[in-house]
Amino acid sequence: MIFRDLNLDENLVENLDGLGYKTLTPIQESSLKYSLEKRDLLARAQTGSGKTLAFCLPVINSLNKNKYRVQSLILAPTRELATQIAIAIREILRTTPNIKVLTLCGGVPYRPQVVSLEHEAHIVVGTAGRVLKHINEGNLKLENINSFVLDEADKMLDMGFFDDISKICSLLPKQRQTLLFSATFSNEIKNLALEFLNNPITIEIEDVEKSSIKQVFYEVSSRDLKDDLIEKLIKKYQASSTIIFCNQKITCEELADTLFERDIDTVTLHSDLDQKQRDETLTIFSNKSYPVLIASDVASRGIDINDIDLVINYDLALNYKIHTHRIGRTARAGKGGVATTFVLPNEFKSALEIKEHFPEILFEDEQEIIFDSSFEIDSIFRSIFINGGKKQKLRKGDILGSLTAGIGLDKDDIGKIDLFDFCSFVAVKKEKLQFVLEKLRNTKIKGKFYRVYEK
Repeated sequence: MIFRDLNLDENLVENLDGLGYKTLTPIQESSLKYSLEKRDLLARAQTGSGKTLAFCLPVINSLNKNKYRVQSLILAPTRELATQIAIAIREILRTTPNIKVLTLCGGVPYRPQVVSLEHEAHIVVGTAGRVLKHINEGNLKLENINSFVLDEADKMLDMGFFDDISKICSLLPKQRQTLLFSATFSNEIKNLALEFLNNPITIEIEDVEKSSIKQVFYEVSSRDLKDDLIEKLIKKYQASSTIIFCNQKITCEELADTLFERDIDTVTLHSDLDQKQRDETLTIFSNKSYPVLIASDVASRGIDINDIDLVINYDLALNYKIHTHRIGRTARAGKGGVATTFVLPNEFKSALEIKEHFPEILFEDEQEIIFDSSFEIDSIFRSIFINGGKKQKLRKGDILGSLTAGIGLDKDDIGKIDLFDFCSFVAVKKEKLQFVLEKLRNTKIKGKFYRVYEK
C-alpha cells in the first residue's frame, strides 16, 4: 500500500514522497485506514516501526488550517521524544504554510512557552507535567482540541505519569479522537484505554524488529569479565555504532572511564546531565562522531537514532518491558540488528523470565566469541560546535556553503548538520577537523563570524 492510496491532500503526499516515504509500514497500513476516519485507536507497536507517521497523519488531516487555535495535543514521555515528534511533524508539513507546532516540555525556561501560547498554535507536543502546568495556569486552552495522542504510553506510566495523564484526559473535550500507542499492553494501559478511549480499534503489530534482532545472553562471573567482553563483542559484530545500557548513572561513568583506558571513545547519557548536555550528547552520537554511547534507562527514554548496529545490556534490565525498549534501539524500521546481554550468576532466574517473552534468545558461552582483532573501534567523523543557530537565521545551506565554497571542503567530508535555536553542530571527517577549525574561525557564515570549536 502506498500513501497515494490514502485520503490525503495531494501536496502532503508529494512531500511524503520527497522525504522518502514510499510504502506504508505494517503499523501505518493497519492503523491509518481507521484513524483517518477519526476512529479511536489502541495500538501496540515498537519504536522504529513508523508509528510517529501513523499518528501524525491523522492529526494533520484533522486540522482546520485557517483556525489559529490549539487543535491537537500529543503527549510523549520525554523532552527528547517530544522534540523528535515536533521535528517530524514540521518536516511532513514543510510544504504546507502557516501551521504552527509548539513543544511544551520541562527542562527548559517556562516563560517563553507562555509567550508562545499567547500567540496560539495548531499542534502542541509536550510532556505530561509541563502540559498540565500550562493547563492549570490557564495558558493552554483546550476547547478546540479534536485529536489527542499518547505516544509510548507504557513508558509514561512506568515513569509515574498516570495521574497527570488522567487529569489531562478528563479536561479535554469529550468529542475528540484519541490515539494511544504503546510498545506493551499492560493492565495499566488497558485500564487507561477503557477509561478514556471511545470504542477503540485495537491493533497489535507483531514485532518485526524483534524477529530481525539477534539476541544473545552471556553468563558472566564478574563485572571485570563484562569489561573484557565489550571490546570483543563490538569487534565480533564490527559495530560502528553501539549503545551500552546500565542500570545506574554511576555505572555509566565508571564504565566510560574503563573504556577510555582501553582507547575506546564514548559519550554518556544519564540523569545527572542537564537538558542541554543531553541534547549535545545525543546530537554528537547520532551524527557518528563517537562509536559508543553509554546510557541509563531513565535518560535514554525517547532515543530515536537510526543505524545502531549493536546494543549491549551491561546490566540486566529490571523487567521485560525495559528490555523490550532497550533492544528496540537497534533494528530500526525493520533493519537487522544485534542485542547482547550480560547475566551474572545471581541474575539467571530474572534472565529466564525475560526469555519467556523472547523465546529467540540464545545463551552462548563467552569463550566462543570469535572476533576480528584488526577491526578499529572508532568514528570517521568529529563534531564542530558553532555558536549560531535558527535564532540567528542560519540555515543548513548557509553552513554547508561556508564549508564547501567558503573553505574548500568536499561534500563527502561533511556529515550531518544539526541546527538548534542558538547553536549548530556539524560532523566533519576526522582528518579534516583541525583544518576546518582553523579556516572556519576566519570565515563568515551568512556575513558574520561565529565562534567554532570541537565537541
